[in-house]
Amino acid sequence: MNFLMQTGLRWLWIALLVIVADQLAKYAIMQTIPYRHGVVITPFFNLVHVYNTGAAFSFLADAEGWQRWLFSGLAIAISLLLAIAMAKAPKKCTLATIAYSLVIGGAIGNLIDRLVYSHVVDFLDFHWQELYHFAAFNVADMAISCGAVLIVLDGFIKKPAQN
Repeated sequence: MNFLMQTGLRWLWIALLVIVADQLAKYAIMQTIPYRHGVVITPFFNLVHVYNTGAAFSFLADAEGWQRWLFSGLAIAISLLLAIAMAKAPKKCTLATIAYSLVIGGAIGNLIDRLVYSHVVDFLDFHWQELYHFAAFNVADMAISCGAVLIVLDGFIKKPAQN
């Protein structure tokens, strides 16, 4: 346990929090909103119940099913690589390891969907005057996006030289 607290792995609880929040939100949507239906929340936001068999913006959604395994494998590989990076990171590398934990949580949240349902459940639908709908997304997607932004920001932060 002391090893975890001395490395970036001490932030893995964030990944667990993302996974739980993502799966609970998806479960609530599946139990309350019929598939391909939605509930208007504001003039620019709806809760919907849709599936994505592809990746971001339905990339490869029309493929014949092999994409499920490709994206599942990528989620596992990326999560493992980020966990290794977290284990090697010194305790002071906070921003990067929090970012990695967000990406891991999001990747595993969507991985669970792919393995259990053969698709990812999306439910957040932002739109402009019913003319343009941004691609529906979920809590896992938000965590991955936030983690990616934090990784980029961390790259711009000047690090002290290591001796």
